Amino acid sequence: MSDTLRLRARALTWEAEGILGIELVPLSRETQLPPVEAGAHIELKLPNGLLRSYSLTNATGERHRYCIAVNLDARSRGGSRWLHQALHAGAVLEVGVPRNHFALVEDAPLSVLIGGGIGITPLLAMARRLTAIGRPWRLYYAARTKAGMAFVDELRQLAARAVAELDLRADEEGDAPLDLRAIVAAQPAGAHLYACGPAGLLDAFEAATAALPRERVHLERFTHAQAVASDGGFTVVLARSGLRVPVQPGQTVLDALLAAGADPMYSCREGVCGTCETRVLRGTPDHRDLVLGEAEKAAGDRMMICCSGALTPELELDL
Repeated sequence: MSDTLRLRARALTWEAEGILGIELVPLSRETQLPPVEAGAHIELKLPNGLLRSYSLTNATGERHRYCIAVNLDARSRGGSRWLHQALHAGAVLEVGVPRNHFALVEDAPLSVLIGGGIGITPLLAMARRLTAIGRPWRLYYAARTKAGMAFVDELRQLAARAVAELDLRADEEGDAPLDLRAIVAAQPAGAHLYACGPAGLLDAFEAATAALPRERVHLERFTHAQAVASDGGFTVVLARSGLRVPVQPGQTVLDALLAAGADPMYSCREGVCGTCETRVLRGTPDHRDLVLGEAEKAAGDRMMICCSGALTPELELDL
């Protein structure tokens, strides 16, 4: 993992049922971190070898710490489970510099934030930023249980100080589910809409916003809802070494490179985190990720090698 920092877990906090807050700080008090942006995420390299991405929750511009919140996933492959069960205050972790594929448009006339479960984390950072700069926002936040809703007290405090509206829904409290079509239809012209959460919520959000201009619709997924393996049957050329690597049918570019002894950066393997973004020097990629926008995909000068394939017999990559 390039562009890494060594940060210390300064504090672990209980944020809600099953949600652990983690504050990470530099080893030296004099060190300034790359600044926080609303919507950005960092990657943690865990001692068990896993690389995991988590949204930053702290205030835009902060350079003395990074704050994340981690949900204990029952299907965890060792990421959230290790953080909940093994991480302790004082531990040192390798952390990637912030990346932002879910950036906030700060001059929008209204920002509409829609979150499900742990998807509240980047939206909290957005609500903090919008409140700080005096921009209006609306937040719709749904979770299975009231006890599992993180940051509710702070969100209420932010809404009280801002030009804001807050709509909280908990399934087990008998609250009606979010009607995303009605929510989207009720927003004024020019509003920007953001969603983060489980696949079902994001699928419904995409359907509800299908008629809106793409530049006003923003979402961030935890997992790719569709198949992400490339079709294979092409060759990848590594420009820096000249190595030629065949990608077989059913194999991803990433898997082919790893099998050939290359060491590219990667994390989610599902085309949602952006860690494996690689420059394309020659050839046409077949984009299957959920990171790049339509204009970026059309440019064809970068790709996510964990899931995207090729429309040409060869792809030359900046590796």
